[in-house]
Amino acid sequence: MISVEFHNTVDDSLLKFAVILSRYQGKWLFCQHRDRDTYECPGGRREAGEKIEHTARRELYEETGAVGFTLTPLSAYSVRETAGDPDTPGISYGMLYYGHITELGPIPEGYEIARTALFKKPPANWTYPDIQPVLLGYLKAWLRESGDSGANDF
Repeated sequence: MISVEFHNTVDDSLLKFAVILSRYQGKWLFCQHRDRDTYECPGGRREAGEKIEHTARRELYEETGAVGFTLTPLSAYSVRETAGDPDTPGISYGMLYYGHITELGPIPEGYEIARTALFKKPPANWTYPDIQPVLLGYLKAWLRESGDSGANDF
């Protein structure tokens, strides 16, 4: 069983992942891993000594080719996997960002992403169906609160 929670504050050392929900030219930008036929949000694992925002910037470039963009930090989040035993959960923490991409270059070679795709509405075939729609729901609420018209694209 997987649950996702959002946190106002989390110790920086716990943040192991950055996920970037991104828009380009009014559409959602998602990635397809070369070994899968599903879609996922750009993002990935934090490297040793790296600031979490740098992780987000690096992953957005590596997985989409984005060279012009702004990032807005939205929230720290946790993913808890109980595997049927709530007394021994595996918990990982990440930082969720909203990315507004203004310029895309080619996807850099040598990484795991085969292609990107633009969607008017988020895709139905998620790589992580228990996690990504929850993160997107958080962004949707944030967009509504901030008066962004992108909140209507769900």
